[in-house]
This record gives sequence, structure tokens and C-alpha cells, in this order.
Amino acid sequence: MMRRVAAAALALSFFLPDARPALAHGFGPTYDIPIPLWLYLYGAAAAVVLAFLPLALFSRKERDAAYQYPRFDLFGIHWLRRLLTSRLLLGGLRLLSVVLFFVVVIAGLVGLQTGLNIAPTFVWVTWWVGFSFLTALVGNLWPLVNPWRVLFDWAEGLARRLGYRDGLELDEPYPEALGIWPAVGLYLVFVWVENVFEGSYVPRNIAFFVLAYTLITLYGMAFFGKETWLRRREAFSVYFGLIGRFAPTEVRVKDQEVCLDCDGCEPGRCVNCYECFRRAAPEARELNLRPPAVGLGLPEKVLPGGAAFVIVVLAGVTFDGLLETPLWLEIVRLTPVTQTLGVILPPLLFLGIYLGFVELSRVLGGGGEGGFRRFAAAYAFSLIPIAIAYQMAHYYTYLLIQGQMIISLVSDPLGWGWNLFGTAGFDPRYGIVGAGFVWYSQVALIVVGHVIAVYLAHSISLRLLRDPGRALRSQIPMLVLMVLYTITSLWILAQPIVK
Repeated sequence: MMRRVAAAALALSFFLPDARPALAHGFGPTYDIPIPLWLYLYGAAAAVVLAFLPLALFSRKERDAAYQYPRFDLFGIHWLRRLLTSRLLLGGLRLLSVVLFFVVVIAGLVGLQTGLNIAPTFVWVTWWVGFSFLTALVGNLWPLVNPWRVLFDWAEGLARRLGYRDGLELDEPYPEALGIWPAVGLYLVFVWVENVFEGSYVPRNIAFFVLAYTLITLYGMAFFGKETWLRRREAFSVYFGLIGRFAPTEVRVKDQEVCLDCDGCEPGRCVNCYECFRRAAPEARELNLRPPAVGLGLPEKVLPGGAAFVIVVLAGVTFDGLLETPLWLEIVRLTPVTQTLGVILPPLLFLGIYLGFVELSRVLGGGGEGGFRRFAAAYAFSLIPIAIAYQMAHYYTYLLIQGQMIISLVSDPLGWGWNLFGTAGFDPRYGIVGAGFVWYSQVALIVVGHVIAVYLAHSISLRLLRDPGRALRSQIPMLVLMVLYTITSLWILAQPIVK
């Protein structure tokens, strides 16, 4: 698909006359690492282990310690509050989201069926990669710009004006035993389309998939209720909500009464609950700056499928990297059936390994509140920084190079020779970053992501076990798991790309 085009472009852009067969993976150039492979793998693993040692001195035991971190309310700045809450800005973003939604669908259905169509680049590069990075590094804007939510809100508003006072939501009871398993299933289908389906880059196929997902989402919102479906069952809302917890911003509600009718947060601890944020009075809302990743350490309600969703995300980015290595080529010979098994089996394998290490952690820690399910659900959040780090390491050169194509495509979205904004003739710059920088930055991202994960796992264990000594013992299995994944991630990045 388009990722392979990006890889080829990068390989050409970084070509050097004296280049040798070399290492480096993930839409980047080939590059000979200056040290033996085993040494850099062990060195990175040692860095993760060393980061764990100071945590032995970390002994906060207060019940609400997870909520006690420095934050600064941006709404406390009057002019900034007026800007960020203005109807013109918020309405403009919603309108832009819907316009882009229809542009992708129309371009996919009637536009040129090549890479000159805006649909593949916008969906796979600008939205999936670029918006994911924006969510992790800035904050979760998806509840604001989700086009399916915007369209449903508009339709409900129209229905009420026409006399349907109850709107379009039937609010049928949702089987709680299902938890977020529907989101897990939908996300697995998305991973299959991205990595296995041969026509994933064809604009018309993209339009059909978008329309099919639109029907599923609108039906879910109408049948079970908008908030019920989006909060726990719509795959992309769950996904962006998870990685948005890593971001250095949060929304918070100060009025505890607002949370009484919400089953997604605890009264008085309403952080990043957009349902409560919308219902709260303007003076009860906060938009805070906070340290990155602290949102992943906040207590979360245990829902069936919660840990599985995190594992699927982690397995998905890992499989995407493994897909283009010589080892995978030898194993599966790239047939659709074996690639499909590659989408299904890694999450199951990852989940089994993860649950085994969680049980070891719980036993070494002497048990704790909530039992095994609570431990499994809580520790899953410590894996999010690993998934984000690997995704950034694997995709950021793809975004930098292939992402430039959107500049020309916005002027000619259907590939019909238009030049709406005067940018149709833009030529991408391929030599933005050097091969050496790409390699070292990928390694740094992987190691930093795992170090943050180690810190979060220890913080979560303190919250669950209430005792520094027990928490420290419980972290030995999780540390081993993260070191093993550090080595695995870097080994995949070190493999040559197979076309």
C-alpha cells in the first residue's frame, strides 16, 4: 500500500554512493549502525533497567496520589479562554471535519483511482498517522471533530426542530458484559484493512469502507445512545481516548454533581470525560496543562475488553513493522491467509504473555484490591507509551515525506487536474532528515517510551498495593516484560525492509 511507496521514496532520497547492505526499518533509509547489533540491544535494555532503580525510592501511598500532579488551567487566562471556547473556532473545526469527510468519500467514489486522489494520503497519512501524533503530543480533539458525532448532532438538532423532542436516540440497554469488545473487533478489522487487504490504497475501496463504518457508527449511536456508543464501543473514539491520556493536556470538571449521571467517571475525579465536560457550566470547566503521561496512571473503571484493546493496538504496530522483515517473508510468504493470521495471532499471543506476567506481578505483590481483572486492566495503561513510541519511531519519516503530498492534493483532490489553492505543483522535499538522525531518533523514541512505561507501571502498582515494598516486588515481572519488548522492538527496527 502507500507505506511501501513512502519506503521506496525514502530509500532513494537517502541514497549514498558508498552505502552497504544495512540496518534500519520503518519507512526510513538503510543505515549501518556503528556498533554490533547485540551491543545496542543489550545497551537499550540496560537503560530501561537502570531507569527502574530510582523508583525503589518512590513511596507515595496517598489514596489520591494519582490525581496529585502539577497542572495549569489555560481557561484561567481570559483571552485564551474566549478564543478556545468561541463558537466560531469550535463550529469551524466541526464544519471542516465534515467537509473533509465528504471530500474523502466523493473523491474515492468518482475521482481518479490512483495516488493522485486525495483519499489514500489523507486517510492513511494525514488522519491516521498525523492526527494520532497530534492526539498523543497535544491532546484529544477527536470528541470535538469526530465527523460521525457532528453529523449525528446536526441530525438530532434537525429532528427536534421538526417535533421529535426525544431526538434520534432509542437508548436501548447495552449488554454490559460486552464491554468494549465491539471496539476491539472493529479495530482488528481496521488493522486487517491497513496491513493485509491489497486494495487498501484504492480510493474507491476507502470510500466504501468509510461508508460502511458510517452506517455501523450511526446505527450504534441511534440504537444504544450517542454517548454510550462513542465512549466505549466506537473503535476510533476508544483509540484516540487512550493515546490522548498520554498528552500534556486534559479537560476537567470541578462540579461533582455533573458526574452523578455519568457512568464513565467517578464524582469529583472527572478527568477527560467529555460527556461531563459538555454538560458542565462554563465556569466549572478546566483545560489544563499537565506533565505528559500522567493521565495513564489515573484510576479507570474495569470494563470487559479494556486490556485486550490496548494489546491489539500494541500488537498492531508491532505486526506492521514485522510485516516487512525477511523473517516474516520466510514464515508466511506473504499470502493473504497467512497475513490475516498474522493480524489475529499476535494479539492473542501478546495477550496471553501479558496476562501471564500480570498474574506473576500480582502474586509477587501479595494480591491487592480488585483481584486479577483489576490488575490486568490497570497495568494495560502502562503499555500505551510503548505503543506510542513504537508508532512514532515507525511512522514519523513516513509522515514527514509522504505527508507533504497533501499540500498538492488539497488543490486537486479528485486528480482531475484542478489547482484550487495554487499548490497543485508542489514538489515534496525528500531529504528533510539524514539517515543517521532517523536511526538514532528511532532508538531514542523506543527507549524513552519504555522508560515512561516502567515509571507508570510502578506508579500503578503503588496505587493498587498501597505498600512500596510489595509494589517493588510486583514490578519485577513487568520490568522483565518491558525489557523483552524493548529488545523485540529494536530488533524489528534493525531489520532491512523487504519489498
